[in-house]
Amino acid sequence: MTARPDTAPVPTAHAPHRSWSADARRVLGLPEIEEPSAGRAAARRTLERVGGPVGLAVATAPTVAFVVADAAAGLGTAFVALGVTAVVASGVRLARREPPGAAIAGLLVAAVCATVAALAGEARAFFLPSMMLPVVFVLAYVVAFAAGRPLTGFMVNRLAGGPRDWPRHTALRRVYVATSVVGLAMATANLVVRVVFYLADAPGVLAAIQVVATSLFAVHFAVTLVVARRTVAAPLAAPAAAAPAHR
Repeated sequence: MTARPDTAPVPTAHAPHRSWSADARRVLGLPEIEEPSAGRAAARRTLERVGGPVGLAVATAPTVAFVVADAAAGLGTAFVALGVTAVVASGVRLARREPPGAAIAGLLVAAVCATVAALAGEARAFFLPSMMLPVVFVLAYVVAFAAGRPLTGFMVNRLAGGPRDWPRHTALRRVYVATSVVGLAMATANLVVRVVFYLADAPGVLAAIQVVATSLFAVHFAVTLVVARRTVAAPLAAPAAAAPAHR
C-alpha cells in the first residue's frame, strides 16, 4: 500500500548556523557544548559541589576582614578581625552542613597565616602561606604532563564518571589536556602576580588576587567537570546512531 501524498514527511527546518566556537570544537575534536539550560544546570551543580557563591564568600571573608582592619587600625586589630571572622565562617560552614573538616581547615589556615604575619611583623606576610598553593599547582601540572596524565584527569575524572583507563581514551584525554593547559596558565599567572605585588608590599591587591583566584579555580573546575561529563556520555549514544550505517 503506497503512502498518500498528503502524508509525506514534513521537511525539517534548516540546521542552525554553526558558530565559530562550534567549528573550533569540531576541529579540535572536542564534544559539542550542552544546551544552554542543561549546561547552566550542570555548572550550577558543580559550583555547589565546591561551595557555591556562599562557600566562596565564606572562604574569602577572613582574608578581606584582615586586610580591611589592617588598613584601618593596624596589624593588632587585623588579627582580632581575622580571628572573629574565621570563627564565624566556620560556624556558617557547619550550619550549611559542610564536612567538619572544612571548618577546621579554615581555622587552621587562618591561624597559620596569622602566625606568619605576626612573626614577620607585617601584613603582607599573611599571604606567604597561600602563595605556596600556586607553586604546588604549577609543579603538579608539570609533573602530571611529564607522566603523560594531565592533572585535571586526576581531579575530575571520578566525579565525571569516566573510566579508570581514561588516558587511553582519546576524546577524554584531549579534554583533560586542554583544561590542564588552561589550569597551568592560570596557576602560573596567579603565582607571578602574587610575587609582584608581594614585593610591592600591597596587601590589598594580594587579597583581591586571592579572592579572584579562588573564584576562577571554582569556575575552571566546574567547566572541566561539565565538559568531561559530556565527553563521557557521548560514546554511549554514538553506537546507536552509527549502527544503521554498518548493516
